[in-house]
Amino acid sequence: MKKLISILVVLLLSFFVCSCTNQKAGILFNKSPITEKNIYDYSNTFYTGKRIYYIILMPKKVETRYLYIQIVKKDNDYGRLGYKLIQTRDIRLKDEEINYFTDYFVINEKGYYFMKVYSKDNPQKVFAAAEFYVDSI
Repeated sequence: MKKLISILVVLLLSFFVCSCTNQKAGILFNKSPITEKNIYDYSNTFYTGKRIYYIILMPKKVETRYLYIQIVKKDNDYGRLGYKLIQTRDIRLKDEEINYFTDYFVINEKGYYFMKVYSKDNPQKVFAAAEFYVDSI
């Protein structure tokens, strides 16, 4: 009886500990154009009027080739619960960009921002999200 209980406990623990992990998409920001050499030099604090480079890393191929990007500012000066939509963008992924997308944007107001990426095949679910800060020089 003890053997049976110990075997069941081991199987149950191995199920919880060794279960498969689902890789998620991510966003990295950088102050200079992103290459293979500086991809790990990411930052989340930037200056107004300067380029903010980003890369969206996708661990698996996206079903559709279209992404939707939102940049939102969180601030208490605005009426709608403190959120202001700064920028939106629709992106079509090219053949060589199946697992990543890189580009840049410029923000001229200081504050706390976050970027959300949606896939066009499931626009209600956030595909990737990241936050960053913009400060004046």
